Amino acid sequence: MAEADTIAGEAPPEFELPNVGVGPDPLTLADVRERADFAVLLLLRDYHCPKCKAQVRTVAEQAQSFAELNTVVVPILPEPRERAADWQEAFDLPFPLLADPEKAMAEKYDQPTRFGALGRLHDVIGRMPESLVLDVRGEDAEIVFTYEGKAPSDRPDVATLLSEVDALQESFVFDCDLVDC
Repeated sequence: MAEADTIAGEAPPEFELPNVGVGPDPLTLADVRERADFAVLLLLRDYHCPKCKAQVRTVAEQAQSFAELNTVVVPILPEPRERAADWQEAFDLPFPLLADPEKAMAEKYDQPTRFGALGRLHDVIGRMPESLVLDVRGEDAEIVFTYEGKAPSDRPDVATLLSEVDALQESFVFDCDLVDC
C-alpha cells in the first residue's frame, strides 16, 4: 500500500465532480461546506464491487443518523456518470453520489492500490476502499479521520464513522460570550 499523501490534520483537496444523487450537479467541496459541518467521503473501488454496493446501502440505512450530526455522506465511484446513474437508480441513495471517471479523487487522496502498476490500471483487482471524515466547519476544512482498506472488504463500519463524527461534535466549544453557558 502506498503511503498516504493526505492525512489527518491536512486540508482536503478541492474537487468538482458530476453528482447523480442528492444535491447540486456538479458537486464541489465548497457546496459541501455550505450545507454541512462534516463530510464522510467513501472512495469506492468500482461499479461491480459487491462490497462497495453493500457499504453504500448500509450507510444509506443510517442516513438519518448522519443527518442528525449535520454530516453529508459522499460516495465517489471511479466510473463514468452513466454507471454512477445506474447505481443511483438501483439504490436510491439519500445523499450525493459522485462520478469520477478520471479517478481524480483517488489520485488526490492517494487511494491505496495493490499489485503495483497492474493494480493501478485495473480497479477490480488493484483499487482498495478508502474512507475519510472531513471537518468542514469554519474557514479551514480539515481531514480528521482516514481509513485505508488493505483488502476489498476492509472498510470501517457505520458505527465507527458515526463515532468519529460524534466525537468531533462533542469537542465543539461554545463561545460563552454568545451562548449562555
